[in-house]
Amino acid sequence: MTIGKLLAQNKKARHEYFIEESFEAGIALTGTEVKSIRMGKVSLGEAYAEVKEAEVWVVQMHVSPYEMGNRYNVDPLRRRKLLLHKREIKKLIGYTTQKGYTLIPLKVYLNERGLVKMEIAVAKGKKLYDKRGDAAKADARRDIERALRDRSRGE
Repeated sequence: MTIGKLLAQNKKARHEYFIEESFEAGIALTGTEVKSIRMGKVSLGEAYAEVKEAEVWVVQMHVSPYEMGNRYNVDPLRRRKLLLHKREIKKLIGYTTQKGYTLIPLKVYLNERGLVKMEIAVAKGKKLYDKRGDAAKADARRDIERALRDRSRGE
């Protein structure tokens, strides 16, 4: 998976979820949506993906209407189909039937050929104590790095 230009990222995802596995998917879009996404007017804040009738859909991904799209603009929050191989969809169905697993979009980007792609992940929600443990580890790592940096300067 080669990322060209990153257009949107779900920054809370790694804080809120344990990421099990990620997949690259194409998105079925209209022309005005593509233009709007290329301008970076896309938000993954509340977005999630779901499997329905052997198809994967992204829900609540907000794509702002294209300014010059007039009548061709569509609903900003409409469900958009994700384009995956059949074996990947079967794998996702297997994951989502297990208790506690969900599909979340991690990022939207342009690949090297200029196509809009989305990285989705199979994730399991973190509990509050998991988040605290991760924050404590990050603090400890920062303290160690700071101490090493100060030591190498001779302070």
